[in-house]
Amino acid sequence: MDLDRSCLELMIRLLELEQDDSVADQLTAKEMSRVKEKIRKLCETVHNKHLDLENITTGHLAMETLLSLTSKRAGDWFKEELRLLGGLDHIVDKVKECVENLSKEEDKESLVASLWGAERCLRVLESVSVHNPENQAYLIAYKESQLIVSSARALQHCEQMIQRYSREVSSSSSALPQSSHSNVGKAVEDCMRAVIGVLLNLTHDNEWGSTKTGEQDGLIQTALDCVLKVPRYLPQEQRFDIRVLLFLERERAAVLAEAQTDDLISEAPKSQADQSGEWKETSGEIQWVASETNETNDKKEEEEEELDLNKALQHAGKHMEDSIVASYSALLLGCLCQESPMNVKTVRENLPKGDFSIMTEMLKKFLNFMNLTCSVGTTGQKSISRVIDYLEHC
Repeated sequence: MDLDRSCLELMIRLLELEQDDSVADQLTAKEMSRVKEKIRKLCETVHNKHLDLENITTGHLAMETLLSLTSKRAGDWFKEELRLLGGLDHIVDKVKECVENLSKEEDKESLVASLWGAERCLRVLESVSVHNPENQAYLIAYKESQLIVSSARALQHCEQMIQRYSREVSSSSSALPQSSHSNVGKAVEDCMRAVIGVLLNLTHDNEWGSTKTGEQDGLIQTALDCVLKVPRYLPQEQRFDIRVLLFLERERAAVLAEAQTDDLISEAPKSQADQSGEWKETSGEIQWVASETNETNDKKEEEEEELDLNKALQHAGKHMEDSIVASYSALLLGCLCQESPMNVKTVRENLPKGDFSIMTEMLKKFLNFMNLTCSVGTTGQKSISRVIDYLEHC
């Protein structure tokens, strides 16, 4: 189905009928039941796991259709029309509704549905607000920053729940069945990432969004807990993503990591027929080291070389992840030190020999890395340069 302005306008108008009982008043209970049954059968054919077949209303169906389509289509025209037609209003209100239900943990099925609902809406809002100052400003202003308030509360709920429903921590001590425990944990992880994505868009190089976000009670402490405590409760492969998202101030480190990995793969040297050796990784770099004896390459040697390369790539990837996390840690500490002699003193006391050089060296490497993978002169690079200059004069 091609989505155009008329289809989008129709869906948003249908959303406004959610509380409209005029149609129901015109039908008998039997006729209404027959209509709902026909709709239910149609819904069963679309294989949408988020559809609540017990809650067949015009508004519910319109919202599910909107979220399903907007998760895949977010061109510039669509982002603007969604705002102008009032679609953002409905989605933000839906986020608030879902977040308000997160405190009700007794019904785990309902809890998962609320987490999924919030996550899906937030994904759409993240998509339509990225690189779109108009939508960012609208979302910050709407109903006195309702989206930021709901996002902050959602992050606080997720930070608390991830410790109780972690898929990494044994569920033997939990009264919940393992499948239920795992479903809640997965939903919390997904919702947390979606919340962080929206907050990043609304605060990126945006003083208004940053101020409104910083005003939320307990959010700074929650963010620090997410950085320092939450990763241990997440699957190993997700810990880096969460840390980077939370450290991220100006640039998307996930894009940087992907770009660097692509460079490593595309630029890896090829083996030659008259040369043997092995791939070795040192300081995050991959090099082909030839052995002293040259032997004819056979199939077995080629397989071993491929294994060596894969192993070296894994080591390099891990080294890169650690370097990015360390760089953002240094950047965060550097920002906290600016204009605060007390923070400078505290950080210095916890550094080897009280020397800031360990931080500045890491930040210089990270800045060089960004210069290679990003446009020169971005806000993130300027921030890093400013912190380096400050720390060098401490």
